[in-house]
Amino acid sequence: MSVRKILILLAVGLLVGLYFALDLGQYLNLQTLKAQQEAIESFRAANPALAVGAYFVIYVLVTAVSLPGAALLTLAGGAVFGLLWGTVIVSFASTIGATLAFLMSRFLLRDWVMARFGKRLQTIDEGVQREGAFYLFTLRLVPAFPFFLINLLLGLTAMKARTFYWVSQLGMLAGTVVYVNAGTQLAGIESLSGIISPGLLGSFVLLGIFPLIARKVVDAVRANKVFAGWQKPAKFDRNIVVIGGGSAGLVTAYIGAAVKAKVTLVEKHKLGGDCLNTGCVPSKALIRSAKLLSHMARSQEFGIASTRAEFDFATVMERVQSVIKQIEPHDSAERYTGLGVDVVQGSARIVSPWAVEITEPDGNTRTLTTRSIVIATGARPFVPPIPGIDTVDYLTSDTVWNLRELPKRMVVLGGGPIGAELTQAFARFGTQVTQVEMGPRIMPREDEEVSALVKRRFEAEGVAVLVNHRAKEFVIENGEKILIAEHQGQDVRIAFDTLLVAVGRAANLSGFGLEELGVPTGKTVDTNEYLQTNFPNIYAAGDVAGPFQFTHTAAHQAWYAAVNALFDPLKKFKADYSVIPWATFVEPEVARVGLNEQEAKEQNVPHEVTVYGIDDLDRAIADGEAHGFVKVLTVPGKDTILGVTIVGEHAGDLIAEYVLAMKQGIGLNKILGTIHIYPTLAEANKYVAGVWKKAHAPAGLLAWVERFHAWRRG
Repeated sequence: MSVRKILILLAVGLLVGLYFALDLGQYLNLQTLKAQQEAIESFRAANPALAVGAYFVIYVLVTAVSLPGAALLTLAGGAVFGLLWGTVIVSFASTIGATLAFLMSRFLLRDWVMARFGKRLQTIDEGVQREGAFYLFTLRLVPAFPFFLINLLLGLTAMKARTFYWVSQLGMLAGTVVYVNAGTQLAGIESLSGIISPGLLGSFVLLGIFPLIARKVVDAVRANKVFAGWQKPAKFDRNIVVIGGGSAGLVTAYIGAAVKAKVTLVEKHKLGGDCLNTGCVPSKALIRSAKLLSHMARSQEFGIASTRAEFDFATVMERVQSVIKQIEPHDSAERYTGLGVDVVQGSARIVSPWAVEITEPDGNTRTLTTRSIVIATGARPFVPPIPGIDTVDYLTSDTVWNLRELPKRMVVLGGGPIGAELTQAFARFGTQVTQVEMGPRIMPREDEEVSALVKRRFEAEGVAVLVNHRAKEFVIENGEKILIAEHQGQDVRIAFDTLLVAVGRAANLSGFGLEELGVPTGKTVDTNEYLQTNFPNIYAAGDVAGPFQFTHTAAHQAWYAAVNALFDPLKKFKADYSVIPWATFVEPEVARVGLNEQEAKEQNVPHEVTVYGIDDLDRAIADGEAHGFVKVLTVPGKDTILGVTIVGEHAGDLIAEYVLAMKQGIGLNKILGTIHIYPTLAEANKYVAGVWKKAHAPAGLLAWVERFHAWRRG
C-alpha cells in the first residue's frame, strides 16, 4: 500500500475516531439544533462569512467521511441561512463532499476490487459508461436510498468524477430543497422522520421513476430518428422474415411458427447451414470412422491378438454423406412448411427496415413487408491472405468433404478446434499430417495441460505438431507444393500434397443489404444485449452476431431474437451468456463450461482448483480409456462452481451435469450427494466433488468426533 493511501486512511480513521470519542453526534441531533438555534443565528449575524465557511467545511467533511448527520446539517442550513442561500450552500457542500467520498473510495479500494473481481467489474464499468449518468440521476432523486452508499460504490467504477459531480448536484437538488425548506420551519419539526411524509416520499419515488419512463420515450425518439427517411408500411405481409437457414434461422422460424406468427425463412443454399452440411454432422461422422480404426489398431490392449482393417476412403466419405442425408429431414423445407413456416429458396436483400427482396433461383423477385427481420446468415471459413495460397488448391472445412482420395501428405493450417479434429481424423486414416500453428500451443483457449495432453496424443499417433510456426508463403517447386514457415527467425520448408486451412471463421456480412441500410458491422453485426441492431426491429443471431460460434449458442440466441422480435415493446429479454458449454471432439475429448484456470487467472477471479484423475475411475479402466481428468473451479471456501474442464472419453456428454448445476445454482455438495450409477464414466463428476469435500473437511470438528468415539469405546 502506498504512503498516500496510508495517510488518507489515517486521516479518515482519525476523523471517525474523534467523532465517536468526543461524542460529536450529540451536537448533530434535532433537539440540540432547536435548543441552540438562537445562538447559532446570532453568531451568523455577527460573523456571516465565518459562519458560512465553517458550516461549509463541516458539511463537506461529514459527507466526505460518510458520518451520520448530513440530514440534520441540511435542516440547519435552512434554519440559519434561509431557503435560497441555504439551498445554494448545501447543494455545493453536499456535492463536493460526495465527490470527495467518491474519489477516496476509488483511490483506496478500486485497485483491490479490480484485482479480485476484474472481469465482473469490467462488465459493470461498460454498463456505467453507457448508462451510469442516467441511473445515478435516478438514484439521487430518491432520498430513501442511502446517498453515502452511492458515493462509495460508484467510486469503485470507471465513472468520470466530473460526471459524478454534475449529475449528483442536479439529482440531489430536489431533496435538498425539501430539507432546507423544512429547516426554515425548524420550530414545527418534532423528528427527522416527520420531514418526509409517506406521501412526499411516494412523490420522490415517482420522481425517481420518471427518468425510467423518460428513457422509454427517448428510446422511441431514437428509433424514430433511425427510421427517418423510410416509409413504414400501413400493414405487413409477415411478422418475421428470417434470412439464413442454419441453426439460428431454423430455431427462430420454429419459435415464430409455434406462437402462430406469420414467418418466412429464406435460404439460398441448403437448409441446416454449416452444421448439417459442412460442419458438426460430417466432421463427427468422419471422426467416428477414424476412431473405429484407432481402436482396431489398439486391439492388443483388449486381449485381441490382431485385427485387420481394409477400407476405401471414398466409401468412408460416402458414409459421411449418407449420415447427412439421414439427418437432413430434421432441417428440411417439408418439415418446416408442415410447422407453418413459409420456406423460400433464394437470395434475400433488405431494401428497407420493413422490407426484404427475395430473388429465387429462376430469377424472379418479390418483396415482402415485415414487422421484424432476423439476420442469421452464419459464417464461412476464413482464408488468410498468405502469398501463394491461391496456387496450391487449398481445402477448407466447407470443401474438404468433396475429397474421395485419401491425401498422402496434408498440412493443416490452424490449431483450433476444427483444425485439431480434422488433424487427428486424417492421421488415423493414414495421412501423414503436419499441423502448423503460429501460437505457442494448439487449442490455445484451453488450459496448458489440456493442450499438452492433446499434443502428446497427436504425436503418439504420428502427427507432426509444429507450434510457433508462422506461415509466410506457399510455393510450387518442381511440381511439389511447399509451405515456407518462420520458426524462431528461421525459414522451415514443409512439403505437402493437400492443404487444409482451418484458422477460424468469418461472419457473412455482405450481399444482403446491411451496408446500404446503414447497419453497423465489425467482425460481426453490431447488436445490443437484446440482439437488436441500430434498427430496433432488425435482429441478428448465430455466428453472424457472435460472440460464440457454436451451433448450440446459435440456437440459444435464436430464442431471444425470435421472442424479442415478436413481442417487443411489450416484453423483451437480454441474451444470457452466463453458462456456455462447448466441446472439441478430439481424442481425448475436451469439454468446458464457465471459466477455466487460465481465464480465471487472466481475469483475476479468486478461485480454488479441484482435480480428479479419470485414470483412477473403474469404468475408464475397464474400457481401456483410463486417461484425462475433471477439473472444477470453485469460489474459495465454497462449493459454488465457477467452471469445469473435462478431458477424457465422452467428455462432451459428462459436462452436461455441470452445465445444469451452474445454470441452476447447484454446488458440489449436492452433486456429491447424488447417486451415480456404478460403473459409469459419470461417477467422475461425483468423485471430483468428493475430492473437494475432503479438502474442506472440518478438521476441528473431526478431532472432537474422534474424541467422542474414543470416549464411547471406554
